[in-house]
Amino acid sequence: MDRRKFLRTSALVTAGTIAAPYILPSGRLFAATGNRLADHVVFVLYAGGVRNFESVHKAEGNLMPSTLVGNESISNDIIGGMSNLPIYGGAKLQTQGTLFKEFRFKEGPTGHYSGHTTAMTGNYNQNGISISQRPLTPTIFEYYRKHNSPTQAAMNAWWVSDSLGPYPALNYSDYAGYGPMYGANYVQPASIIIGMPQNPVTLDDAGKGKVANMRSFLDKNFSSNVVAGDAGIVNSAEDRERIETFLRAEYNDAIAGNYYNFWGLDQTNINNDLITSYFAGQVIEEFKPELLVVNMQGVDVCHNDFTAYCNNLRRADYAIAKLWDTIQNTPGMANNTVMIVAPEHGRNEVPNTIRDRYGRFALDHTSDEISRQIFCMVLGPSSVVNQNQVISTVTGESIDIAPTIARVLGFDSEIPSGMLPGRHLSEAFN
Repeated sequence: MDRRKFLRTSALVTAGTIAAPYILPSGRLFAATGNRLADHVVFVLYAGGVRNFESVHKAEGNLMPSTLVGNESISNDIIGGMSNLPIYGGAKLQTQGTLFKEFRFKEGPTGHYSGHTTAMTGNYNQNGISISQRPLTPTIFEYYRKHNSPTQAAMNAWWVSDSLGPYPALNYSDYAGYGPMYGANYVQPASIIIGMPQNPVTLDDAGKGKVANMRSFLDKNFSSNVVAGDAGIVNSAEDRERIETFLRAEYNDAIAGNYYNFWGLDQTNINNDLITSYFAGQVIEEFKPELLVVNMQGVDVCHNDFTAYCNNLRRADYAIAKLWDTIQNTPGMANNTVMIVAPEHGRNEVPNTIRDRYGRFALDHTSDEISRQIFCMVLGPSSVVNQNQVISTVTGESIDIAPTIARVLGFDSEIPSGMLPGRHLSEAFN
């Protein structure tokens, strides 16, 4: 047992909160009544606006060498300024599922919040959405927690994101009959656990301030029932204690500097996407959630630095390979998890006027046709997901992800008709 697991288990025993319910071989506490394809789904909103030109279309000089089959060397047109990040040594993720090379974000503004909202609610936002506004239709967390049978606790649904401001609003909507009672537990590890990604937290005055902030976060999100205007999610007393113990252990790891040397990587290669993915892996090992959504945002530097965009695309690629490796090495989730990976939107065909230090022009995302071109990858056990399949025709769109998750977890038939206009991505499943 490693130190973190020992600390968490010891704290739970001390608090008298460990129970011993019967756990099925799948890792579930109770059998589901729905016809499931798998007992767990991990959905990764990938990287913060990725253009297909630099991802699934780049056959020479692969920028996603841990994920995609192809030439692993970096092409000469972008080799200058690239980091020394290693390539993940396992099987390419592409071979462990189905790759939709021509997926589409068809409607609505190509903004990060709009794109995330579309993917997580299964509905396009025709008139845009304010970053201070919760979604107008239920999120996948609400559908899961309200319609899954048996009903699952909040501890089984997690939303782990980078630190961009509006994302906390995406764990539940303002839709009548849904809302915070059906939301997920939400954490921004790069800001809540770490504070400043490049500076380990110490117990000086600044560090004490971060500890106080952490305590405030725990109190707000895990220690009270939902009240009007509160951002918290209801957890049982037992679950709340377990979550608090877990988060304090992770925070202590950050104070000790352990969030700067995980996976054996050079510290210069660790960015928020890697931190977020590593933390998501900790959630997987500790809680084995049935539904986990992870947001990466590192490639959004492309607005003013194309080379950094390429570097962060490679970091995000490495991060999801390690996340999949964690899933496959976690009893209860191994061979019982479907992972879906898709950008929220793409980037423009025509660059803006900003050059980086290598003379490469930057890219925005302003709803041109290329910024609507994305990919989607569905990974899972061979008994469930078609392996090593590439679909090169225009197939699938952003609003299809939520109904696919609902189908995998077996509660799709319980969702009221018309609420999810998309379809199950049946091509990926056998």
